[in-house]
Amino acid sequence: MTSKHEKIQIENINTPGRTQNVDKTKYLAMKSCLLKVIPKKKPGLTQKQMMEAVKVKADQKLWPKGEKSGWWAKTVQLDLEAKGILIRTDLKPLTWFRS
Repeated sequence: MTSKHEKIQIENINTPGRTQNVDKTKYLAMKSCLLKVIPKKKPGLTQKQMMEAVKVKADQKLWPKGEKSGWWAKTVQLDLEAKGILIRTDLKPLTWFRS
């Protein structure tokens, strides 16, 4: 596992060119969690479904009782979209699936 103070630079699909540094351990744990719960095919998961799935699957040592897992899930989801790993559909409600 990485050091508690190690950071990783992430992107946000909604603000191209802007980056942010976040805790690397939590980022990698949530990335792994998201890639396990988000399907490879359309229609994918809605935002609500994604957050519910992550809350259940998230590492309880990092997010006891799912606390703040939603913020981390959204942050990582936006980064993975910016990197082309997740795809947002134009369905209503919005859904995401893996590329």
